Amino acid sequence: MVNFEYLVPTKVVFGKDTELEAGRLVKEFGGTKALIHWGGDYVRDTGLLTRVEEGLAAQGVGYVELDGVVPNPRLSLVKEGVELCRQEGVDFILAIGGGSAIDSSKAIAYGLANDFELEDLFLGKVATTKIAKIGAISTLAGTGSETSNSTVINIDTMGDKMLKRSYNHECARPLFAIMNPELTYSLPAFQTAAPGADIMMHTMERYFTRELHTELTDEFSEGLLRTVKTMVPEALANPTSYTARANLLLAGSKSHDGLTGLGCVGDFACHAIEHELGAMFDVAHGAGLTAIWSSWAKYVIDVDPARFAQFAVNVFGVQNDFHDSKTTGLRGIEAWDQWCHAIGMPTTLSELGVDPTDEQIHEMAQGAVDARGGDHAGAFMELHVEDIENILKAAR
Repeated sequence: MVNFEYLVPTKVVFGKDTELEAGRLVKEFGGTKALIHWGGDYVRDTGLLTRVEEGLAAQGVGYVELDGVVPNPRLSLVKEGVELCRQEGVDFILAIGGGSAIDSSKAIAYGLANDFELEDLFLGKVATTKIAKIGAISTLAGTGSETSNSTVINIDTMGDKMLKRSYNHECARPLFAIMNPELTYSLPAFQTAAPGADIMMHTMERYFTRELHTELTDEFSEGLLRTVKTMVPEALANPTSYTARANLLLAGSKSHDGLTGLGCVGDFACHAIEHELGAMFDVAHGAGLTAIWSSWAKYVIDVDPARFAQFAVNVFGVQNDFHDSKTTGLRGIEAWDQWCHAIGMPTTLSELGVDPTDEQIHEMAQGAVDARGGDHAGAFMELHVEDIENILKAAR
C-alpha cells in the first residue's frame, strides 16, 4: 500500500427535495451572483430550473444562465461562459446535470479565476490552484464529478482536430453537491446504463493495481461494484425505484472521490484510450469504456492473473479454479461482457458503431500516450503506442 492523502471537502446534501436548498447553500458559501449552467430540456421542462431560481431569489442571490452543454462538453461554450461571468459580475458557478455540465462548470470556474488561455491548462502547458466557487446539483448517476477533483473537456477551439483532455486538482472539488435520487427517475435507459458502466469503470481503474496489502480498499471497491452491478438492472426495470437510484447516485460519487483508490496506484489506461475515442467519434463516455475494457483486460491479464481471479470471484460470483487463476479471470471478463450486454452496453467497437481505420487507431494510440505526458499510458501494465494499437484492433 502506497502513501496517500484523502480529503473530500464537498458538502453532500442527499435526499428528496434537496434541490430546494440550492439558494441557501450558494449563500452559505459566499455566493452573491451565480451562473446557472446546464444542458438539455430536462432542467427547464421538469420545473427544476424554476425551483432553483426561486431558491436563489429567496436568499437574495442574483443569477444569470447559460445552457447548451452537450455530452463531451466543449471548450468553446466554456469560453462563452467565462465571458458572460465577467460581464455580469458572477462569483459562483452552479452546475445542474451530470458530468458534462459539472465539468463544463469547473472549466468556466478555472477560466474566471485565472488569466491564461484555457487550452494551455488542459494541454498541460500551465497549472493552477485557483478556481472560482462551484456547487453542483446532480441529475445523473455516473461520473462522480460532483465530488471529484477531475475536469474533462473537449477542446474544439484549435481547428478541425478535437482533443479530449483533463486537468485534475483538489481545488476543483465543488463546495457542495446536491443529490436527489428522484431527479434521475426520468433518465432514458441509455443514460442510466452508460453512466452506470462509468461508475464501474472508475472503480475498476483503481482496483486493477499492482500494489499489495490493499485489503480494506479492495472491500470498498468490491462492495461498490457488486452494488452497481445489481442496481443498474434494477433501475432499468423500475425507473422510479428510489432504492436503485439512491444507491447509484451515491456509488457514482464514491467511485470517483478517491475512496476506492486509497493506497493504490490506479491504472486509467482505458480512460486515456476512451478519451481519444470520444474525441474522434463523439461517443458516450461509458459506452466507449465498455467497448474497450475486455480487450484491455485480455491483453494485460498475464501481469497479475490472481487480481483478475479475485475480481471474477468477489464481484461476479465466478467459481474459483484454485489451480488456474487465469482461467478464473477470463471467466470474470466474460461475465463482465455478459453484464454489459444485459444492460445494453457494447463490448466491441463494432457494437459501439465505430469502425476506425488503422490510421485512426494509430492516431488514437499516440494521443492516449501523449495525453499522459510520457511514453506510455497505464500503470497495471505500461502500454506503449503499439500495445494500445493492439488493444484497439482486438476491440474491433
